[in-house]
Amino acid sequence: MSLRTQKKRAPNQLVIKQGAVPPAVRLMHISDKEWEQFIASACRLRTINGASYASVILLGNANDKGRDIEARLTKELKENQWDLYQAKHYGNALTPSDIFPELAKLFRHLLAKSYPTPRKYYICGPRNSGPTLHDLIAAPGKLQEALLTAWREGKNGLLDQKELLTPEMEEFIQDFDFSRFEECLVADLIDWHANDRSAHFALFGIEPERGDDPEVPMMTEPHEAIYIEELLLAYAEHQGSPITVADAFGSDTYGEHLAAARSAFYSAEGLRRFSRDIYPDDEFGKLLTMVKTGISVALSPQLKTGLDRHDAAVSAASSLNVSDSVLHPRLRGGDLPGSCHHLVNEKRLKWVRK
Repeated sequence: MSLRTQKKRAPNQLVIKQGAVPPAVRLMHISDKEWEQFIASACRLRTINGASYASVILLGNANDKGRDIEARLTKELKENQWDLYQAKHYGNALTPSDIFPELAKLFRHLLAKSYPTPRKYYICGPRNSGPTLHDLIAAPGKLQEALLTAWREGKNGLLDQKELLTPEMEEFIQDFDFSRFEECLVADLIDWHANDRSAHFALFGIEPERGDDPEVPMMTEPHEAIYIEELLLAYAEHQGSPITVADAFGSDTYGEHLAAARSAFYSAEGLRRFSRDIYPDDEFGKLLTMVKTGISVALSPQLKTGLDRHDAAVSAASSLNVSDSVLHPRLRGGDLPGSCHHLVNEKRLKWVRK
C-alpha cells in the first residue's frame, strides 16, 4: 500500500524584497543623521508598561548637551521621567573609548543642572556594544570604576578632559546610580519600529507574501452556515419550494452555483487570514466596508429575486477598484466576489427580501 504525501501549504509571511538587505544590515550603512532619525521613530512606537512616551524629541546637533534623543514619560521634562538615547553610528561595535567621552559630557551637564537626571541612558549603535563595553554595562559598579579610572588617567578618549574631573565631579559620579546605563540593542529598535508596519515595510523593503488559501471542504462547515442559508433561501425562492444543502449539492440547477459561491468564499477567507496574520488592524473588515459601499448602487429595487440580487452584487464587486486597501496588491480572482458572501455571513447583506 502506498502512502499519499500531502503538499505542505505555503504560509502567509513577511519576506525581504529581492535585492533588499535585512534591516540590521541596512542600518549599518545609513548616515549618522538617518540613524538618529530611525532611533527617534522607533522610540515613538515603543511602549513601556503598556504606555507610549509622552513625547520623543530628536535633538542631535552641536548644542544638544549630550542628548541625541530625549524621550519623555511625562509631558514636562522631570527628574527620572525621561530617557536619553545616545546614538553612535560607527563602523565597529562600540568600545569604552566611544562612550566614555559622552558619559563625561553627561555628568558635566548633570552637575551643572542643565537638565534633570534621566531614568535611563540608552547606548545605541548599529553593531551594538563590543564585549568590553558590554561587560562593563552589565556590571554597573565596574562601569563606574572604569570611567573614573580612565578619566583620572586621561585614557579612553578623556585625555583633554582630565582637569574637569574635580573632587566635586568625582563625588557626584561615585554617588550616581550606574544601573541607569543600558545597551539599546539594534534588534529591539527594529522590533519597536515594526509596530508601524507600513513605515517598516517601506523603509526596509519588506513585503507581505500571501500563502495558499484554505481548501474548500467537501461538506459545509459551521462558520459557513449563514451565507449558505441565504443561498438556500434564494434557491428556494427561485424554484418555489424549500431546498436542503444536500439537494443543492446534487442539483443540476444549483450545484455548480453553490460550488462557485463556496470557492469564492474560501478565496476571501484566505485573504481574511492573510490580513489577520500580517496586519495589526482589521484590514479585511475595512475592505468589506469598501465592497458593501461599492455594490450598494447595484442592488436596485428593480431586482425582484434573491438570485438577481446575488448576481448583481457579485458582478459589481468583481469590477470594484479597491486600491485604497492595503490588501489590494494581494487580491486574487475570487476575493471580491467572495467578500459578498462574507458580508452575508456577517449579516450585513441579504439576498432574499423578507
